[in-house]
Amino acid sequence: MQLLCLTDGDPGAALPGLDLLPHELRTSPLTVRLPASAAARFDLILVDATRDPRRARAVCLELLGDCPTPRLLLITESALPAVTPDWGISDVLLPAASPAEIDLRLRLGQVRRDAGDSGESASLTAISIAGIVIDERNFTARVHKRTLDLTYKEFELLHYLAGHPGRVFTREQLLSEVWGTDYFGGTRTVDVHVRRLRAKLGEHEGLISTVRGVGYGFARERDRDEPEPS
Repeated sequence: MQLLCLTDGDPGAALPGLDLLPHELRTSPLTVRLPASAAARFDLILVDATRDPRRARAVCLELLGDCPTPRLLLITESALPAVTPDWGISDVLLPAASPAEIDLRLRLGQVRRDAGDSGESASLTAISIAGIVIDERNFTARVHKRTLDLTYKEFELLHYLAGHPGRVFTREQLLSEVWGTDYFGGTRTVDVHVRRLRAKLGEHEGLISTVRGVGYGFARERDRDEPEPS
């Protein structure tokens, strides 16, 4: 796989596991504007945000529209809350990612590009239900045509819930599926993110329902004894 890493440092330091994989890697400084024709020669572009997330965001925005090559963001866990759908990235990688995880995410990114090259429409990577449209390719979410300003984790949580309409998940299940099994925080973070999502959904906050004593569901017919969202 032909990879291009946009970085002002050493890719091996930002993502050590990458050195153990057989992909061909080239680098270019973040400060150099990348022509779309040059970007198209690569299978994937890695944007290093481990040093300067603000500069990395500017680079991601510069690549939007003109660059068809999927972008993966290298970023520290502490900086994840700064990532929003408008960055236009396909996925994120943390510095501690194992070679197996890195390879999987790279292959999934390649699949997304191949799907686009084959002429498949963006709707094939979108979830549309109850007025919510989630575009996995561009990391955007809309409610009745209004774009939602979501953080990365809010997007992931909404994506997971909307992808399983009618089902109810415990806080532990959501924590495992959205935050990962290596997350050491408590389930309280699920409640906080649900509350923020409901606030951003506005009048459509009822799409995320609370099931007393269990957890949360999406696009469910609320039972009479279920409380309204608070």
